[in-house]
Amino acid sequence: MPLLGEISEAVVLGDANKTVQLTRQALDSGIGPLQVFREALIPAMSVVGEKMQAGEYYIPEVLLSARAMRMASDVVKPLIVQSGGLEPTGKVVMGTVKGDLHDIGKNLVIMMLEGAGFQVTDLGTNVEPASFVGAVKQHGAQLVGLSALLTTTMLNMREVLEALKTEGIRQGVKVMIGGAPVDERFANELGADGYAPDAASAADLAKRLLGVPATR
Repeated sequence: MPLLGEISEAVVLGDANKTVQLTRQALDSGIGPLQVFREALIPAMSVVGEKMQAGEYYIPEVLLSARAMRMASDVVKPLIVQSGGLEPTGKVVMGTVKGDLHDIGKNLVIMMLEGAGFQVTDLGTNVEPASFVGAVKQHGAQLVGLSALLTTTMLNMREVLEALKTEGIRQGVKVMIGGAPVDERFANELGADGYAPDAASAADLAKRLLGVPATR
């Protein structure tokens, strides 16, 4: 439908007001809220992710697109919930590990995950291992995302994995890591399930880890 394409384009361009206007227009024309979400909003953020990976978009552009996506989601999601029609792509717990107060990278990852349809619980910064464990149990999360910006705190990621093992829930949850001081080799040494160098890659990684089709 042309209108759904226009909504996607508005999200990609980061035009929040136009996105909301077109979303309301689509709903008024009889297009269902779930269709708007799945066929316009989520595909748009996939395009944004591709542009970020290609070096065409940077943090400012991604933030504008994420804002447009979120404002349109605020319009359609209540309607979807009323109809009981929305199942999240997956449930994720995200946080910056103990001792680290940086959150810009984490917040970008959350935006991209939400744009891909994931339900994300943000634990914030300086998060204790026990808090990750508690959140996984409380929300039934299938994936944990760990972030760190400092070399002095990256080793605290190990404590989170150990806590998950101690509680007997490590086998039931995937763990991905990211942040300036970490890389693929560190993820392997840590025993994490994956590493993502940027927010767009993190969303793709989350899909792969949970077996979600890339087109979703």
